[in-house]
Amino acid sequence: MTSAYQPSMFDLMSGPAEAVASLTGRLTRHRLTAGAWVDVLPGWLHGSDAVFETLLGIDWRAERRKMYDDVVDVPRLLRWFGPREHLPHPALTAARAELNRHYAEELGEEFVTAGMCLYRDGRDSVAWHGDTLGRSATEDTMVAIVSFGSPRNLVLRPRAGGHETLRFPLGHGDLIVMGGSCQRTWEHAVPKTAKPVGPRVSVQFRPAGVA
Repeated sequence: MTSAYQPSMFDLMSGPAEAVASLTGRLTRHRLTAGAWVDVLPGWLHGSDAVFETLLGIDWRAERRKMYDDVVDVPRLLRWFGPREHLPHPALTAARAELNRHYAEELGEEFVTAGMCLYRDGRDSVAWHGDTLGRSATEDTMVAIVSFGSPRNLVLRPRAGGHETLRFPLGHGDLIVMGGSCQRTWEHAVPKTAKPVGPRVSVQFRPAGVA
């Protein structure tokens, strides 16, 4: 797949080497309701243009899922990397290692899997949901997302209602970590947009048993 994405000025100035900076003292934590929280760090992964181009070329998979009485195309392409699979770019391995170092005490385990989504344009999306098919249905956990390519909004709302929808515009190399009770007490989505946008890849790091 050929990218229509324009390389970031920061990446052009900083050269081709990928760099994952320490997370210590750099994250902004947003405390939500019911014990949920979100950590955000824009521009965390430097040299993300090279990572993005590599990710566009992996073996993406189109899936179909049952919805009500019909079977429909999933509106994005998918790829899942299990605990024993090598990630497609060394910068992603370094990112996971730094996430494990920084959150070791708070999480109490490691991020081991990497789910990836390719949003090809503004018509691709993910509906409101929480990652509650595994242990996160009953336990606090974390899901860390690194974004590459054209910016898209990640929106969050509490399942119980009574709170405004929060909007986080995630761009090239940005990091967001959803933690605490976030997966079971809040929902998140990437809505469709009519604006002309290029492709975006979302890399979601998760502990074992969280899906």
